Amino acid sequence: MAAAKPLLLACFSMLLLACDSRTSNTALGTIERDRVVLKATATELITQLPQAEGQQVHAGDLLVQLDPRRQQARVAHAQAQLLEAEARWAELRSGARIEDIDAGKARVAAAEAAHNIADKTYQRALKLRRQRLNTEAELDQARAQLDTAKANLQTAQKQLLVMTNGTRQEELDQAQAAFHAAQATLELEQYALTELSVVATRDGYLDSLPWNLGERVEANSVVAILLADQQAFARVYVPEPWRARLQLGDQLDIKVDGIDTKLAGRLRWIAREPAFTPYYALNERDRARLVYLAEVDVLDKGIDLPIGVPVEVRLKNTRPEDDPR
Repeated sequence: MAAAKPLLLACFSMLLLACDSRTSNTALGTIERDRVVLKATATELITQLPQAEGQQVHAGDLLVQLDPRRQQARVAHAQAQLLEAEARWAELRSGARIEDIDAGKARVAAAEAAHNIADKTYQRALKLRRQRLNTEAELDQARAQLDTAKANLQTAQKQLLVMTNGTRQEELDQAQAAFHAAQATLELEQYALTELSVVATRDGYLDSLPWNLGERVEANSVVAILLADQQAFARVYVPEPWRARLQLGDQLDIKVDGIDTKLAGRLRWIAREPAFTPYYALNERDRARLVYLAEVDVLDKGIDLPIGVPVEVRLKNTRPEDDPR
């Protein structure tokens, strides 16, 4: 029994070497496609789910409809504010009407008549006071009435002047700015209304609808997940000894489980940082265990590759030179 132990250890060592020789130039991973995550923009009830999970959808297809009534009310309110701002701006641009100017002139004439009466009343009260035929209080009352009539006349004259001179440029600018602000608010509310209809942003496979019809979703909750209808790619982990040898655009062979023939691939991306402990924290021997996440496009067309299937990407025709480490 003791003599068999060295033999077993030797066999195990040979098996490890064989596995290392077979896999050292191979990056392992899975087939993937771009995942498109669509989220709710408001806390609302789901009123429609017109598509079923597992279907092919096209860009623009309605996937989830959220209750639009609350947002429709906001749009209506914004439309009313826009009409009000537009009317105010138009009024200032047009200036005062002829009827308003005539009314202003009539108010000035009435104020002038009242001022004349008050002035004559004051003059009589002043004359009587000099003759000591009235009291000082009566004179003060006549003077106050004259001051009031004079102020009313000046007010009426200023109001008429405002109407005849037209609107100031500053007021026109303010009205124009208010109109544009109301217009922008309406556009924002209308956009928020369209966002309640969650549509496919690209062609693809409807992978998941996490919520049911009639449920109230929270804002920013995921309501649909698409798998982009594009050529699949292999997401693999590249061993550290190969990192420096690979360049974007390198042609690589891809072996997919369940497919006998090898597929052509092209390296489209590889991480700059290792997926695990940084190399500077490892000794020379441990650095060989590092891996770098990479993505390899599948160039063969017309092959429907389901996501999650294991793949092997052959990095080169020969393995890296043995390292004395």
